Amino acid sequence: MISKAQIKRISSLRQAKFRDEEKVFVVEGVKIVQELLESQISIKTICATKDWIEENINKASKFTKEIIEVSQEELKKISSLSTPNQVLAVLNQIGEKEIKYKENYVLVLDGIKDPGNLGTIIRVADWFGIEDIVCSEDTVDLYNPKTIQSTMGSFLRVNVSYKDIYLMLSNLQDFPIYGTILEKGMNIYETNLEREGIIIIGSESHGISPQISPLITHPITIPSFSKGQGPESLNASIATSIICSEFKRKLKI
Repeated sequence: MISKAQIKRISSLRQAKFRDEEKVFVVEGVKIVQELLESQISIKTICATKDWIEENINKASKFTKEIIEVSQEELKKISSLSTPNQVLAVLNQIGEKEIKYKENYVLVLDGIKDPGNLGTIIRVADWFGIEDIVCSEDTVDLYNPKTIQSTMGSFLRVNVSYKDIYLMLSNLQDFPIYGTILEKGMNIYETNLEREGIIIIGSESHGISPQISPLITHPITIPSFSKGQGPESLNASIATSIICSEFKRKLKI
């Protein structure tokens, strides 16, 4: 059984303040928790329905000693989802790893504010084999529940770090820095692309910030093929998908 104190504590982890104090975060849902159990990552607590526990107790008990049975109503109280799905896990936050620049593409996110966009970008990076994402310090929190949920487990395989990206990019001399801009950028479908580099994705509302723009050595754009007025810009995660696909496609040529 779960206590009132445990309900209060886990519910509080929806807020960054309490996640940062404990250095933990929450993962929810059968599919993502199943990925945790396959990944060998350490788990602090699992809260799950009776049916889930009966089906997974042998595997789950190898990762944590704290497996708490909860009713569907109790799961709703601790969940950030409108429709909780059987299981919730509390994990220690993941340490940042060394970034691999050479012979790799590294995504740099400049001021991404929407947690769903960040989560989807992490998932896109995982799909295209990009191992490192560097976020500006004003990018939304990786451990926001909506971010984690949107990654669909890809946060386990992509190294996400937060840095002063101006300082980082300033120190990367003689290294290709691509930036997505709407005007005066090279058509991504028509330009040669290097086999390594930084790819900067700007915020949903303002694009790449004025401080970062001068550091771009290879400005690129995704041309619109709309015959009418068309949208003004693309969603950040959609733009990332197109860009990563084109970089990887040309890498194979």
